[in-house]
Amino acid sequence: MTASLTDRYIDAAMRTLPERQRADLSAELRASIEDQIDARVEAGEPREAAEYAVLTELGDPEVLAAGYTDRPLWLVGPRYFLDWWRLLKLLLAIVPVCAAFGVALGQTLSGATIGEVIGSTVAVLFQVIVHIAFWTTLVFVVLERSGHAPMNTATWSPDQLPEPRPRGAGLGDLIGSLVFLAITVGVVLWDHFIGLAPLHPGLSFLDDGLWPWWITGLFVIMGLEALLAVAVYAARGWTYALAVFNGILNAAVALPAIWLLFEGRLINPEFWPTVAGDSGAEVHGVLSVIVGFVIAGIAIWSTADGVIKAARGRN
Repeated sequence: MTASLTDRYIDAAMRTLPERQRADLSAELRASIEDQIDARVEAGEPREAAEYAVLTELGDPEVLAAGYTDRPLWLVGPRYFLDWWRLLKLLLAIVPVCAAFGVALGQTLSGATIGEVIGSTVAVLFQVIVHIAFWTTLVFVVLERSGHAPMNTATWSPDQLPEPRPRGAGLGDLIGSLVFLAITVGVVLWDHFIGLAPLHPGLSFLDDGLWPWWITGLFVIMGLEALLAVAVYAARGWTYALAVFNGILNAAVALPAIWLLFEGRLINPEFWPTVAGDSGAEVHGVLSVIVGFVIAGIAIWSTADGVIKAARGRN
C-alpha cells in the first residue's frame, strides 16, 4: 500500500525526535493535519489539493520537529553570536600575524631559501586560521547545545555605550608624528657624531658608508612624511590618495633598508663584535635578520593602517 503524503510527512518529522516522544507527537501532529484538511475540504477544496496545501504550509518536517523539542537549528545562536564574533575577530587579528612572523623568522635564521620561507609561512598561516575558526566555533557550539549560561549575563543599559570614535586626524596626532620624526633624526645624528654605545665613544650603529647620500635620502623621505602628516591633518583624516602616498614612502624606506641590511651595508660590521666580544659575529647575523623583519613589519603595518583609516573615513 502506498503511503499518503500525510504518512510520509509524519514519518519524516518523527525521525529526529526521541523515541519516547514519537507516539504522542505523531498522534498530535496527525490530528492537527487532519483537522486542517477537513476544514479545507468543507470549504470546497478537493481532498488531495487540501492535503498538499496543508503540508506545504507546515513546511520542512525536520524544522517542525525541532520546534517540538526546542532544538536549535544553528551552530551559534543569538545568545552567543556576539561573544563568538568578537572573540573570533580578535584572535584572527592577532594570532595568525604572530604565527607567520615567528615561522618566517625561524626559517630565515635556520638558513632556509626564500621559497621555503614563503611556503612554510603560507602553510602555517592557513592552518592557524582554520584552527582558530574551527576550535573557537566548536567551543561556542558546545556551550549552545549544553544550555550553558551566556558569558555576559548583565542586563544591558545605556551606561555601557562606548564613547564615539574620534573622526579625522587631531592636532595630537600631527604633533605626535612630527615629534617622532624629529626624535628619529636626532638619533641618527647622535649615532653618527657620538655613537650609541656608551662604553665605546664614537662607535656608530649604522654603517658610516651610508653618509652622506643614503642618510640624506632618508632625511628627504622623513621630510615628506612630515608633509604627509600635515596633509592628513588638513584633510581631517586619511584619504585613499594619502594612503597610497604613505605606502610609497614606506616602500621607499623599507626596500632600500632591507637590501642594504642583507648586503651588510646598513649596520656597522664593527658594532656588535666590539660591544659583544667573541659572540659579536653571531649576534650581528641574528639581529640583522630580526631588524629586517621589524623594518618590513613596520612598513606593512603603517601602510595597512593608512588604508584602513581611509576606508573608515569614506564610510
